[in-house]
Amino acid sequence: MIGTAFVSRRSSLSAGLFERSTRVVPGGVNSPVRAWSAVGGEPVFVGRGQGARIFDEDGRGYLDYVCAWGPLILGHAPRPVVEAVVRAVPEGTGFGAPTAKELELAELVCERIAGIEQLRLVNSGTEATMSAIRLSRGYTGRNKVLKFDGCYHGHVDALLARAGSGVASFSLPDSAGVPESFTGQTLIADFNDVASVRNLVRENHQDLAAVIVEPVCGNMGVIPPEPGFLEALRELTREYGIVLIFDEVITGFRVARGGAQERYGVTPDLTCLGKILGGGLPVGAFGGRREIMSCLAPAGPVYQAGTLSGNPVTVTAGLATLKELAAPEVYRELEEKGRRLEEGLQGVLDQGIRGTVNRVGSMLTLFLGPDRVGAPADARTSDRDRFARFFHGMLARGIYLPPSPFEALFVSLAHGEDDIAATVAAFADWAEEDSRR
Repeated sequence: MIGTAFVSRRSSLSAGLFERSTRVVPGGVNSPVRAWSAVGGEPVFVGRGQGARIFDEDGRGYLDYVCAWGPLILGHAPRPVVEAVVRAVPEGTGFGAPTAKELELAELVCERIAGIEQLRLVNSGTEATMSAIRLSRGYTGRNKVLKFDGCYHGHVDALLARAGSGVASFSLPDSAGVPESFTGQTLIADFNDVASVRNLVRENHQDLAAVIVEPVCGNMGVIPPEPGFLEALRELTREYGIVLIFDEVITGFRVARGGAQERYGVTPDLTCLGKILGGGLPVGAFGGRREIMSCLAPAGPVYQAGTLSGNPVTVTAGLATLKELAAPEVYRELEEKGRRLEEGLQGVLDQGIRGTVNRVGSMLTLFLGPDRVGAPADARTSDRDRFARFFHGMLARGIYLPPSPFEALFVSLAHGEDDIAATVAAFADWAEEDSRR
């Protein structure tokens, strides 16, 4: 059984909590990847986090490269964010009315991200992509949407198609409960394959409202865009009057101060944000060209609403986080830390393990098996059994990684040089042990 050696030494409190949780929570978890289905065993229940580390309910510490799936770019419980939230809570936890703080956050986002002239705050990345699709359809008067195999845009019915497996031109749903008619308006192209996009756009442009893409594929592991790919999307969508949407829920404020669109020099029509924007609290947002955003109610006919949107505590955490990310040297530091980890992991692979490391800034994935990963189809050739052994072996050595071969590792500003060196050393130690199997 995968991970048996570690599970037998596992926290008794985590085991007991998971058993209790399965009685009242479907599958025992509130988001599927937390269940460790891809690696086997039962999840560690986290009690607290500080800096680059989390601590389970028995107090055992782990170097954390999940970072709450990306938002904790400053690390766990950073003092500026904690202090700002502590000051904000006594002033009120929600109003359902406009506040100066949500205006300040919108102004800050518009200043930093070139493609955003107006911004609407929501409560999750899924809500952001759902709303951006509706807005695109309302703006263009068209129905179809083009997405990419392997790109995940939340559990929106119309976008929950080929979000992690399979290749098709027209998609069937990836989930029970999603009618085929909902995804029947969704076209699927291949990430980093301009020809597949061009063919679908030219055949369907009269009814194609939007092209939505993760500018850096982050949900089949980290897969960077090939040179010219994003530029081609921009050219094609502009030619046919199609809305280009960048899903920057992961990459926004992570891979550059102005997101992936700054890093790659391509400006979309709409941008979806989340993760870092909330400083670790639940948040989402979408924004873009004023001409398109003015179609939203109450200014226009496209309805979108949310009682908790712009929550004052969440907005406070987001403002505190973005202010810590204001200086260019912050991103140079993140780039350097990401580079050190990439080179260290790749160095271990070069000692005789088949695999590769993909990295963009401070997010990366170690793929065991393939020599190169340039598309989701390449990622699917990963050795899943070996990854499961790798995950549990690293966990036993005090390193907490995403429990799936198709997710990103995130480096935070709290990770130090010693932490990165310890991670590489743990990988080398595991690799030597695994080679004797």
